[in-house]
Amino acid sequence: MTRLVILDRDGVINEDSDQYIRSEHEWLPIPGSIEAIARLSSAGYRVFVATNQSGLARGYFTGKALNAMHDKLIRLVKEQGGHIDGIYYCPHGPDDHCQCRKPATGLIDQIFTDYDASPAETWVVGDSLRDLQAGVRSGCKVALVLTGKGVKTHAKLIEHPEAISGSLSGSRDVAVYNNLNSFVEELLSEGF
Repeated sequence: MTRLVILDRDGVINEDSDQYIRSEHEWLPIPGSIEAIARLSSAGYRVFVATNQSGLARGYFTGKALNAMHDKLIRLVKEQGGHIDGIYYCPHGPDDHCQCRKPATGLIDQIFTDYDASPAETWVVGDSLRDLQAGVRSGCKVALVLTGKGVKTHAKLIEHPEAISGSLSGSRDVAVYNNLNSFVEELLSEGF
């Protein structure tokens, strides 16, 4: 069985910004995240990125700029001896009513269409409620990291545990980690 980890990008792998990450120069990895991805892939996990990129629809950056950011991510992970199996992104804005913008499941569904894996054996790691909702709706295990918007998301979950629909009944059912590196540490040591 193929083991997958699906990562959100902004706020999980790289620093986030309310003004959007618009270029490869603004794309800065969170300390430890690149090494964590390399460790995952070296341990036999297939690693994917599933990210909303409404900055494209808003005209904040071009497809070429987005590709340059993703090329930088792939290169940095490769330099650490790792590999990213795929980067899936939604280019639409929040009013486009597409099926790929998280919390919709289109990006995750596409990964499962392209790769043979079980949602029940797949982790979705994010820093926002919509990441977790997409993971739960897809039948995956979910983990919240406290980087990016994670602290605010965790506070929302404590106050409104019903915010996540599906099989999770509250924030106690969401695995919470300080950052991507701490998630990977536990995943690889516990094998959960």
